[in-house]
Amino acid sequence: HSGRYGSPRIHRQLVKEGHNCNIKRVVRLMKLMGLRAIQKKKFKKTTDSNHNLPLKENLLNRNFDVSKPNKVWASDITYIPTAEGWLYLAVVIDLYSRKVVGWSINKRMTRQLVIDTLNMGIKNRNPKKGLIFHSDRGSQYASHDFQKELWKNGIRSSMSRKGDCWDNAVAESFFSTIKTELIYQNNYRTRQQARQDIFEYIAVYQNAFYIKL
Repeated sequence: HSGRYGSPRIHRQLVKEGHNCNIKRVVRLMKLMGLRAIQKKKFKKTTDSNHNLPLKENLLNRNFDVSKPNKVWASDITYIPTAEGWLYLAVVIDLYSRKVVGWSINKRMTRQLVIDTLNMGIKNRNPKKGLIFHSDRGSQYASHDFQKELWKNGIRSSMSRKGDCWDNAVAESFFSTIKTELIYQNNYRTRQQARQDIFEYIAVYQNAFYIKL
């Protein structure tokens, strides 16, 4: 458990595995066992939308229920504190499965960070042309180099409205979960320690337990 999972998430996983139990029983048993999830904290924004780069229309328009894989991807960036300095994590999430299909970590929040993330997703999923890629209005996503990568792969760019985190709610929700379940539990001394933990979380915990809403 390690404080990573609250009662709703544990209940969903038990039901998925075929156990007949209700949420109240899970809450009661967790209390008896002294199990409690780490509470959420707030992180500052990483979006820099104060630029003169061209912006894209919001094609997603909060339509988060997708009927097939690789139809819509959502992406965002967050930061991880370590004793050596910040690390920046970018992810791409398939809105159908709600799983991470691409990710990248770097000590600098540059356009290359999101390009690497996109390219991992393309390598892993090989999506057909017409895929919608949704992000915020950050300069990394609006950059010429990143938009060129989208165009080259037949991917349509979609951007949230200014200052509206709900337009990218799935990516925001994933970051909220990883911060609560992993980042807040650790005071990382090195960037490498944080990288390793994040890799294991995405590769094991997220893909094993993250259930489609």
